[in-house]
Amino acid sequence: MSDPLLLTFNPGSSTIKFGLFRIHGGTPVHLGKGAIDLRGDPLALELSRDGQSVRIQLRARLTDDLHEVIDETLAWFSTHFSLRDFASVGHRVVHGGDRFAGPAAIDDETLAEIEALVPLAPLHQPQCVRLIRAIRALRPHLPQCASFDTAFHHRQSDLVRRFAIARHLFDAGIKRYGFHGLSYQFIASRLAQAFPQVAAGKVVVAHLGSGASLCALDAGVSRDTSMGFSTLDGVPMATRCGALDAGVVLHLLGERDWKLADVERLLYHESGLLGVSGVSADSRTLLESTLPQAREAIDLFAFRIAGEIARLATSLGGLDALVFTAGIGEHQPEIRAAICERLAWLGVTLDPQTNGGNAQIVSSAKSCVAVLVIPTDEEQIIAQDAVSILHRLAPAD
Repeated sequence: MSDPLLLTFNPGSSTIKFGLFRIHGGTPVHLGKGAIDLRGDPLALELSRDGQSVRIQLRARLTDDLHEVIDETLAWFSTHFSLRDFASVGHRVVHGGDRFAGPAAIDDETLAEIEALVPLAPLHQPQCVRLIRAIRALRPHLPQCASFDTAFHHRQSDLVRRFAIARHLFDAGIKRYGFHGLSYQFIASRLAQAFPQVAAGKVVVAHLGSGASLCALDAGVSRDTSMGFSTLDGVPMATRCGALDAGVVLHLLGERDWKLADVERLLYHESGLLGVSGVSADSRTLLESTLPQAREAIDLFAFRIAGEIARLATSLGGLDALVFTAGIGEHQPEIRAAICERLAWLGVTLDPQTNGGNAQIVSSAKSCVAVLVIPTDEEQIIAQDAVSILHRLAPAD
């Protein structure tokens, strides 16, 4: 009898990443991964497996319910695998609010609660809901489960999660939630396996991609994070602003008479690296550019991240290690160097050779703080959660 299969979905605002796993001995084993860029015309399925990559052009139209895209994707899988072998589909869901402190099987009640949180994550949560509904419509008997980006931060204290606003608003759910939790959960587990002495200490993890945030880990537990109520908060990102004086929003809505939709578009889509540079949201493009505003965008990015690392070190009461992960964190040594140069006063120094080669350990021998580069794998966490849900739901012998 063949091992059952598992599919994971990790949606962004304009992309869908997925992972394919087989469940062997109760453990998800990675078979391949892929992505669909929903901005493509025509759409294409990008797949990689065993070091080989393939691009499959899709005939599907992009519709609001995503039915055509998901149906064609599943149809492609059916030519290589028996869909009867699929045991579950796991989803990354960005916002779990206070309701979800861990993964959950998706039933009518769970889906309604996920959908109710759309106003708290308008860029990502609707995509999560569409994917869940699409699988329900196309494969109604296939179990689904949700892994929440906010759940990893659920144990943070109220002191950390509270804004200095009226108490009744905190009680109504206006508080700091934190995001990228699946990535931080993976890094915490990877540190525990490969660097147990580091994992037992005080660590700041910098998840730097088109979305960016940082997390303070104390013995693997989230104690503080840069993102707060929304995915806008914290450090600047590709197109998102990061921390912003609320007075700026009041000014735009009041004195400048902007519409709410215009402010939302500015903060989510026209700020960050793109807004400051006026050139690109891609840090690789900015690093190659000779324009001063491109350099300024990179400098601001590094400056704010270094400042946030120092703040999180204060939350931890020290700093034993700094971990870089995600696309920028894993692959762009110049940005790592720019950040760490501003942390020299904390005893952070890099080895130029290992940093330039994107090695796993990039700190110098004299550095007081270990600096590591660890690739993240959110899909692995989603798969592990899905298997745990399947075990929980399995009938007793």
